[in-house]
Amino acid sequence: MDIYVARQPILDSKRRLYGYELLFRTGLSNYFPDDMNGDEATTRLPSNTFFAMGLNKVSGSAHAFINFTKELLLRKIPLLFPKERVIIEVLENVEPEPEIIDSCTEMVKKGYRIALDDFFFREELLPLISISSIIKFDLRETSMEEIQEVKDKLRGRSIQLLAEKVETYEEFRAAVDEGFSLFQGYFFSKPEILEAKDIPPTNLRLLEMMAEANKRDVDFSRLEKIIRGDVSISYRLLRLVNSVFFRRLTEVNSIKQALVMIGEEGIRRFLSIVAMSGLTGEKPLELIILSVVRARFCELVGNASRKEVDSSSLFTMGLFSLIDAILDIPIEEILKELPLGEEIKNALLGKPSPMRMYLELVCAYEQGIWDRVKELSASLGVGEKSLPEFYGEAIEWAESLHEIHQ
Repeated sequence: MDIYVARQPILDSKRRLYGYELLFRTGLSNYFPDDMNGDEATTRLPSNTFFAMGLNKVSGSAHAFINFTKELLLRKIPLLFPKERVIIEVLENVEPEPEIIDSCTEMVKKGYRIALDDFFFREELLPLISISSIIKFDLRETSMEEIQEVKDKLRGRSIQLLAEKVETYEEFRAAVDEGFSLFQGYFFSKPEILEAKDIPPTNLRLLEMMAEANKRDVDFSRLEKIIRGDVSISYRLLRLVNSVFFRRLTEVNSIKQALVMIGEEGIRRFLSIVAMSGLTGEKPLELIILSVVRARFCELVGNASRKEVDSSSLFTMGLFSLIDAILDIPIEEILKELPLGEEIKNALLGKPSPMRMYLELVCAYEQGIWDRVKELSASLGVGEKSLPEFYGEAIEWAESLHEIHQ
C-alpha cells in the first residue's frame, strides 16, 4: 500500500513550530475499507502500522493536523490516532448533521481536539463551533473584514484562530494584529526585508564554510581539523552520532570514532548544516529543518534519477534554497559572494538549469501538489513510488540533525 504524505508547518505568533498539517495524496478514505468499523480497524487495518509509527517520523513531537471526511468522522476513525498528538480537521464540506455532531462530541469527550477547516460562518455550524478548539481561515478566500465579523460572533468563546496560506511576512504581521495565534504557510521561508545591506563578516565565513564543505575536491583533512579544534562543533558531532538516526547500541565518545562512523560525506554534510545553524539568529528553526529536508530529498532523488547529475551539488542546492530568508538579503546578492557552480546558482535564481527541476519537485511535494509531483518525477526518470521513502528519510535525517541544536 503506497501512502504519499507531505507536511506543512504550523507556527505560533513567535514563529515557533506548533504542528504540521499532513497532506495525503488521495485522502485517507482510500485506506479504510468500508466494511470495517473502528474497533476492527485497530487490529486489521494494513496501514495502521504507518499511522502508529509513521506519525512520529512525519511530524516528530509536534501536533499533527489531519483532515477527516464525513464518512471517516461517522466511523470514528480518528480514534485510531493518539489524542495527545492528533488534531481532527473537519473539512468545510462536512455538514453539521446530528450524527456528525454526536460523533465529534464523543471524540472531544475522549480528549481529542477539533479544528474547523476553511471556515465560513453559518448559524447551523454553532453546534460544531461549540466543541471546536481551533478555527482555520484561508486568507486567500476570506478578507480581514469578514474575519472580524466572525470574531464578533465568537466573542467569549475559547477558540484559537489559525490563518492559512500566509505567504508573506506582511500577511503574518497583519494576522497577528487581527488576533490570530497560529499560522500556516511559507511566509517564514521568504525574506522579511529586502533592502541593501552587506553580509556580516561572521556570516560570510559561515557561508564560505558551507560552500567549501560541499565542493567536489574538498580538503577533508582541513575539515577534520576544524571539527577537532572547536569544542562546540565536536560536542554537536557526538550528539549527532549518538542520536536516534544512527541507532547505535553503544555510545560513541571519541571524535575520531565519530568521524570514521559518519565518513567523509557525513563530515561534509555535518559541517555545512552546523554552519547554517549559526546563520539563523532569531529565525524559526523550521527554516533549517526545511532546508535540510530539501537538501537530502534532492540528493536522494538525484541518486535515483536516470539523468546524469551530481547528487552532492543537488544537496548543496537544496541546502541553500532558503538562504535569502535566513539572511534577509536578496539571493542575487548572496550568490555573488559564494564560490558555487553556475548550475547551482542558476537553479537557485530560477534560471534554466538541469538542476532546477529537482528543486521544483521537492517544493511541489512539500506543498502536496501531487499532479506536478507526478509530472516532474516522470521528467527526471525517477520512480514515483520511491518518493515517499525519500521524503520520509529526508525528514528523519533533518529531525536527527535538529536534536544536536536543541
